[in-house]
Amino acid sequence: MSTYKELLLSAQKILKANGIADAELDAWYLLAHVFGLSRSEFFLHGHEEGSEEKALLYNELVEVRSSHIPLQHIIGTQEFMGLEFDVDENVLIPRQDTEILVEEVMTVSNDKNVLDLCTGSGCIIISLAKLGNIKKAVGVDISKKALKIAKRNAEKLNANVTFICSDLFEKIQEKFDIIVSNPPYIRSADIFNLMPEVRDHEPKLALDGGVDGLTFYEKIISKLDRFLNPHGYVFFEIGHDQGEDICNMLEDAGFVDIYIKKDLGGFDRVVCAKWHI
Repeated sequence: MSTYKELLLSAQKILKANGIADAELDAWYLLAHVFGLSRSEFFLHGHEEGSEEKALLYNELVEVRSSHIPLQHIIGTQEFMGLEFDVDENVLIPRQDTEILVEEVMTVSNDKNVLDLCTGSGCIIISLAKLGNIKKAVGVDISKKALKIAKRNAEKLNANVTFICSDLFEKIQEKFDIIVSNPPYIRSADIFNLMPEVRDHEPKLALDGGVDGLTFYEKIISKLDRFLNPHGYVFFEIGHDQGEDICNMLEDAGFVDIYIKKDLGGFDRVVCAKWHI
């Protein structure tokens, strides 16, 4: 039998040998997941032995992670905006950078009706429903499998959100004060170069933004005038080099007060604009 510390050190070596970028952190998260340990409990009891059954399970999950299956798919959850979301291979794993998008929407979300296009796991619209003091929350996705996860998350987090299976605005019949979207924005040719966790295990439907990565922005912006209330807002998550193109599209469509919000790494991450009417 191995102690917790020995299990952790062995897992770290295995993950590093298999090219896992965050080997030490992932080994810890898997240990905490299997044994239900907190950091303080590990420091106090790291020299003790866990159950043989759980040790075997831990080693099995380490092997799974070694094959570049995302950690979140193994554990089944990802934290976002302080909330725990269920995830699987049918939805994009919520990223910390996307929290910047939610936080920016929250600056104007009080008592507003909000539509989230390409909702995926529902992390954006559910977070807004829980934290943004909004009046009405609607999430849209073309994937029925993604919406199944989003609905489960809304129920789990007791969030009042309506989900609609629709190709963008196809089945939307009302106007909103705010439209927010983290659409697919990776250039088709760049998908092959993504890390295997993303390229091989996250839905291509949620990644592929067309030849120039701008396909979904063009589709959404072209119809915003029909679905935004007077003086409404639009918020997009964007790729780091897409800000200028998207700002120009919004300006040409009649939007004003357009600005870009950078992420913690200093890269362009969010574009915000106000409908001029």
